Amino acid sequence: MHLDNKTVLITGADGFIGSHLTEMVIQKGARVKALSQYNSFNNWGWLEDIDCLEQVEVLTGDIRDPHYCKHITKEVDIVFHLAALIAIPYSYVAPDSYVDTNIKGTLNICQAAKENGCQKIIHTSTSEVYGTAQYVPIDEKHPLQPQSPYSATKIAADCMALSFFNAFDLPVVIARPFNTYGPRQSARAIIPTIITQIAQGAAEIKLGDLSPTRDLNYVEDTCNGFIALAESDQCIGETVNIGSNYEVTMGAVVEEIKKIMNSDVNIITEELRIRPAKSEVFRLWCDNSKITSLTDFTPIHTLQQGLKKTVEWFSQPENLKKYKAHIYNV
Repeated sequence: MHLDNKTVLITGADGFIGSHLTEMVIQKGARVKALSQYNSFNNWGWLEDIDCLEQVEVLTGDIRDPHYCKHITKEVDIVFHLAALIAIPYSYVAPDSYVDTNIKGTLNICQAAKENGCQKIIHTSTSEVYGTAQYVPIDEKHPLQPQSPYSATKIAADCMALSFFNAFDLPVVIARPFNTYGPRQSARAIIPTIITQIAQGAAEIKLGDLSPTRDLNYVEDTCNGFIALAESDQCIGETVNIGSNYEVTMGAVVEEIKKIMNSDVNIITEELRIRPAKSEVFRLWCDNSKITSLTDFTPIHTLQQGLKKTVEWFSQPENLKKYKAHIYNV
């Protein structure tokens, strides 16, 4: 299935990955409906910053409302469902809101897509559902371990989406991206936290545990994975990792960013930023053999290339001023 001339709905389009995906789907020739969470400021999040906004039909609403979901999926061919609450620390504080958005919101989108006859639904999972790796690299058969309320709700949301494939033949694909970074990412994530603190002139920067490893993916590569899954008919009913098949410690990432930014900043470990011991995911390394066998997906960016692009974007004054680097954002 090609995206050209298809009507595409992207939920969570106002977010980090969603805004990049919106741009790239437009480039594929699709007609895009981009859902931004309703707010009285009429602010469309990161959609405000995309170059092709005039080509996008921006919708404002909330996936927690089933009637609204039914309304926005009418005459839609493909749904990229990215809308979710994703901050792990905040899920310790407000887990009920994660149930409402991540589980019930996914139910609402699937039910609406079923009733409106959508041709394909790409549901967004997360590598956090795997928890700390029991073996590496992590393939799609790895056990699921709910090590935070966030990951628990994403496991449930994945199961909800797959249940619609099994029970109703809804053409669902579970896209499971590993850690994504790049321009527009929230400062709750480690890479923007490092870059913004250095760029704003901090003599020392506050971080959490730097020993965990992650499979890091530049945002354009992650979005190319989403698009590849949407275009492949072999992926329906499947759960598919999106990753680079490479792991790196957070400590090594810090050193690479310091090198790119010519910084000798001191690192301070802040207790506030450390997860509860049983909740920390210490190792994530993606086995991407499934997506590379089912699609033409291949990651393009090396970690150094992606970090250089990310540093360049965050270092621009008009972008940097949007971040409060001195505040720990959960």
